[in-house]
Amino acid sequence: MLQPYKQNRWKKNFWGYMFLVPALAIFIMFMWVPIFKGLLYSFYHVDFVKGNTFVGFENYARALSDPDVWTAVKNTLYYMSLCLVIGFWVPIAFAIAISELRKFGGAVRVAAYLPFVMPGVVLYGLWRWLYDPVGPINALLGWIGLDQISFLTDTRWSMISLVIMETWQQFGSGMLIYLAAVLSIPRDWYEAAEIDGAGVWARIRYITLPSLRSLIILMLILQIIGTSQGYQSQMALLDGGPNNTTLTYALLMVKYAFTRLDYGTATALGMLMFIVLGGLGIAQFKLSKEDN
Repeated sequence: MLQPYKQNRWKKNFWGYMFLVPALAIFIMFMWVPIFKGLLYSFYHVDFVKGNTFVGFENYARALSDPDVWTAVKNTLYYMSLCLVIGFWVPIAFAIAISELRKFGGAVRVAAYLPFVMPGVVLYGLWRWLYDPVGPINALLGWIGLDQISFLTDTRWSMISLVIMETWQQFGSGMLIYLAAVLSIPRDWYEAAEIDGAGVWARIRYITLPSLRSLIILMLILQIIGTSQGYQSQMALLDGGPNNTTLTYALLMVKYAFTRLDYGTATALGMLMFIVLGGLGIAQFKLSKEDN
């Protein structure tokens, strides 16, 4: 009895399965094939002229013995920490603030999202001008009597400056996600809280933040994964400098592949990152499952 049922179900959904084939083919070709090729190449010395040579775990040994790798790991962890401390709470705060607005909410949403659509070339040019020793920020510091800051050449400020720039650009997209979640919270809860005399801070503490708990955990994991792969601004503005203080793990992989032309070690570094990020993904899945 089950076999005819399965056959009828297959015939009924045949064209639906056919429409999935192109998407699955693209996903496999551009996602899983590169992953498996990266795993394969990590055990080879890649030479496009003389051919590849199997070297076993030599690429992994070379990567783990390179002092630049450990510098890049330290810088990446520092970068991730700064992004959490400086940038993670910004979209949450803006989303909650906008949800409390009675007027001009739409205009504020558009204004907050505009930096996200700014092209990278314009973004980096703008902030290079803002961070310039004679730029607007240092001019403002001098006007209020503070010393100037070498944002891009001082090793103490270089990474912080990049995180501030990226927070300004990226928080708009996260804010819209949080705002959608805040607006989905039943209004009756807030009305009941107001009747009971709860103020704004009490409503945020006991209604809004608990309702956003699952989303905050998800966004936290996604930000950790995203920032661990950060390299674009570090490469465009400072190329890892000054004195390798903005050399992140992903940027070092790019340098191994396209500057040193050592594709084997670059893919070995990529596979090590894949293992770590895969573990974070599994952790996020388990956390979300327990929360549900």
